[in-house]
Amino acid sequence: MDEFRDLLKFLDLPLVTLGAEQITVWMLLQIVVLGILLVYLSGKLRGWVAEQILARTSMEPGGRQAVAALIRYLVLTIGLVVILQTAGIDLTAFNVLAGAVGIGLGFGLQNIVNNFISGLIILFERPIKVGDRIVVGEVEGDVVRIGGRSTTVVTNDNITIIVPNAKFITENVINWSHNDRRVRFRIPVTAAYGSDVQLVQKLLLEAAAECPDVLTEPPPGVRLLAFGDNGLNFELRAWSTTLIHRGGLFASNLNLAIYRKFTEHGIEIPYPRRDLRLRDGSPVKNITGTNSDPEG
Repeated sequence: MDEFRDLLKFLDLPLVTLGAEQITVWMLLQIVVLGILLVYLSGKLRGWVAEQILARTSMEPGGRQAVAALIRYLVLTIGLVVILQTAGIDLTAFNVLAGAVGIGLGFGLQNIVNNFISGLIILFERPIKVGDRIVVGEVEGDVVRIGGRSTTVVTNDNITIIVPNAKFITENVINWSHNDRRVRFRIPVTAAYGSDVQLVQKLLLEAAAECPDVLTEPPPGVRLLAFGDNGLNFELRAWSTTLIHRGGLFASNLNLAIYRKFTEHGIEIPYPRRDLRLRDGSPVKNITGTNSDPEG
């Protein structure tokens, strides 16, 4: 019995005094245990709402994640108030603490608050969503998670980058799949002067038609953009929805097909050439990489 009394005395030991309220070991233990349970259950609730309830609707994955995240924040807020009341803590005792926290937020926690508010703006306005292909600054990849403070982006190299939410609000963001997952790629191609222009256009369109990742609607197109220093500068414009996250592979597939077509039909892909003329107008008879003077 003495050990039990000692345990009760220890649990009733006051740790912090807030106004007229004393925070005991027992209260703190209740808050910690119930808080961990609240965080765990709210995370489970978020996954259940997004993957079970909202998955049955026509809402897209990004929207489901946004709604589920907002529900979790609401549950965490209400749950925290209930936990404090259950532990016997009068919330009015936190007036002094709230003032101190407010000062701290004004100085040391500016970035955290900024990122959190930015996260809420992202969830409401949805400039980006889970599954989007985005470019922000030097980061390019797929959005896999939007959290309260940061957004998780996975690159093509399978590298996970944690981007603060504020960057998506304050910087220019390229969203490849914001409204429509169809993206037009531009493939530059140079053909030698003297090539059959109509044949070049035909071969480029055939190369695009044979690529399974190129959409037939909108159809691909070819433009003769300029008369370059080394040849005729064409541009193949093709649409895709399957390889918007792997633009390099898409361009490589088309370039391989174009090179094969050009080789089969004798279309030359030029390389840089320069004409050399002497200032006195005399012809250049012989240019070698060695000294032609036998006495030199």
